[in-house]
Amino acid sequence: MLRALRSSSATILPKPPQPQAFLSTIHPHVDPSQTKCTTPKPFPYTSTLQTLLQPISDQNAPPHLSYAPLFQFLTGQNFLKLGQQIHAHMTLHGLQPNAFLGAKMVAMYASSGDLESAVTVFRKIKYPTSLLYNSIIRAYTNNGYPLKTIDIYHEMHSLRLKGDNFTFPFVLKSCANVLDVWMGECVHGQSLRFGLELDAYVGTSLIDFYVKVGELRDANKVFDLITVRAVSSWNALIAGYMKEGEIRVAEDLFRGMPCRNIVSWTSMISGYTQNGLAEEALSLFDEMLKEDSEVKPNWVTIMSVLPACAHSASFERGRRINEYVNRIGLESNPSVQTALIAMYAKCGSLVNARCCFDRILENEKNLCAWNTMITAYASHGQGLESVLTFENMVRAGVYPDAITFTGLLSGCSHSGLVEFGLRYFNSMQTKYSVEPRHEHYACVVDLLARAGRLAEAKEFIKKIPMQPGPSIWGALLAACRKSRNLEIAEMAAKELFVLEPENSCNYILLSNMYAEAGMWKEVDKLRARLKCEGIKKNPGCSWIEIKSKAHLFLSGDLSHPQSKEIYNLLEALPEKIKAAGYIPNTSFVLHDISEEEKEQNLIIHSEKLAIAFGLLNTNPEVVIRITKNLRICGDCHTVIKFISNIYEREIVVRDVNRFHHFRDGACSCGDYCMAITTKDVKLLENEVVSNNREKKIDFHFPLQKLLSYATPPTEVKEFLLLGDAVGRTYERASEQASYIICPILDFEKWKMIGVREALTLDLRITQKL
Repeated sequence: MLRALRSSSATILPKPPQPQAFLSTIHPHVDPSQTKCTTPKPFPYTSTLQTLLQPISDQNAPPHLSYAPLFQFLTGQNFLKLGQQIHAHMTLHGLQPNAFLGAKMVAMYASSGDLESAVTVFRKIKYPTSLLYNSIIRAYTNNGYPLKTIDIYHEMHSLRLKGDNFTFPFVLKSCANVLDVWMGECVHGQSLRFGLELDAYVGTSLIDFYVKVGELRDANKVFDLITVRAVSSWNALIAGYMKEGEIRVAEDLFRGMPCRNIVSWTSMISGYTQNGLAEEALSLFDEMLKEDSEVKPNWVTIMSVLPACAHSASFERGRRINEYVNRIGLESNPSVQTALIAMYAKCGSLVNARCCFDRILENEKNLCAWNTMITAYASHGQGLESVLTFENMVRAGVYPDAITFTGLLSGCSHSGLVEFGLRYFNSMQTKYSVEPRHEHYACVVDLLARAGRLAEAKEFIKKIPMQPGPSIWGALLAACRKSRNLEIAEMAAKELFVLEPENSCNYILLSNMYAEAGMWKEVDKLRARLKCEGIKKNPGCSWIEIKSKAHLFLSGDLSHPQSKEIYNLLEALPEKIKAAGYIPNTSFVLHDISEEEKEQNLIIHSEKLAIAFGLLNTNPEVVIRITKNLRICGDCHTVIKFISNIYEREIVVRDVNRFHHFRDGACSCGDYCMAITTKDVKLLENEVVSNNREKKIDFHFPLQKLLSYATPPTEVKEFLLLGDAVGRTYERASEQASYIICPILDFEKWKMIGVREALTLDLRITQKL
């Protein structure tokens, strides 16, 4: 039976499809539900394809050359099914491709995403040529297989097939992607032998290769040798100098270009941003927006300039770029919206960041968009929102990566969500197959240490399966100041002095702890060590943007034109805030001077100068946004709360660690990051009811920190929605971890003090023992 089937299949071939049958593959789909009969518009490729199909319509076996134009026409058009049908038609006529036709078929399959078929066709050609090898080299390179490209080139070279200006650019690109310097130099030598070094394509590829492997001097030599320089050659060299921080050389090249395209402008803007020159990046972007500019920004340019707004905390400039995005129709571009999320979050506007996130369609929210939103919430101390966003991401079918968990664990750390953070850390490998890195271990150390669990943090470090880096010891040292634990602080500092000998922050942090403890001799020793080793302390500074202009203030600064008005306002401030209950915390003045001098020293901190300037120069409805290069001190944190209440202003302060949103006398951090130790928890009542084995504990503590101490499972007793913000927080907390928070304050008192997510409130947790 099997033999009969074989014989019949060998003698009876199916009839090849007619060329007209191929055309139906590319006609647009017509909806059969349409009630009105309409004539479909002719497909733009139909006439061309009919002409190309005509030679193979003859019943006699058509020559190979009849198929080559068809496969070339389909290359890059994404008509894979049509290409497969024509390939089948050729096979049914008993034709096998030669090297010329095979090259066209490989290009068609590779451009349609079917690399496997492209390789199969390539391997079946008995007598390959340089043209065929060029096709498969291009296929591997464009599909992201640089090592395969290099292997194929070796094979081509072993067959003594000569490379040309279509071979070398793709091989050089692959060498650059895997940083194979030796192989790239060998290819350079081959191009010299064949006289192709001066070719525009090969020369540009050589420049790009040397730039990417860090050999800028060789890239410049090739550039000088090229007589006809394409714009891409200039762009590659500009990008190289920007990468190496040679800003002035890149600027000279840019200004000396005979013709600049969008890549030229974008390379400069991106280079400025990456080198921390935010103002230069924004100025060049503004130059592109001028009416007489020959090139206008595209979506890549916008994504390059938005980080400059974030770096300089230039909210107004970022908002204007957002308006420009809307004008040119890029508001639906997910990549642009993701960049806007990051910009707004770093400029202190979490509301605008969330709006941009919501503009992205659900099916277009990729991992980068989710990560950006999770990290935004984390930097603003909204740990519960980070958790909720993470859970929504997983429900949407997007799986997390290492960046996701860095943001998530950081959010838990800043909000005191210890149990949440530990649970997610433990699930990284087991549930999501994400290997923990240094930054994740550092987040867990920070999580435990911030909560006052220093002994656990210390033991956790011992169990880390890698050598603890500066981020891990730095997290422990920073938290030791909160708990005033000098013993562990000295241990962490000792490690940091070896790992980061030139980082002044570690010396200063330990010095500050000695000063708080009154150990002035130890303070003098550390300061002498800093001076002896030539380590310079970064001066604390704050800046504010008003009318698109940044104003910088140092502590005790008298250089600003409005210094007199600023200091007049600050001199009158202590009397106002003391009447409201302010008590100066002079422990943050780390000098051995009198209490009166310490109080005077507190007034001239840079963030207070910047806020005073903002109060003098903005309308009451405008949010005051301050950026500080160091961590905000505890006294300034307290004073700004009073200022926000007395002047009825919203103030956002971005310090080196996070954002603080001050409004109505409260901060979004709930004072968690300013607390000295978790021993500040006040147990007002500890009553065990023997009948139902319930334990009732009243806390006077920030809400988000309170949640970290609740241990599920809990039993639902009562749940009240009191106010928008607190109601949402309670609801989400109960959904995520089955926490039950029962307020014991009446609603009027809640209204009186102002409802905030992180306010210190009297709450009751009811949980089963």
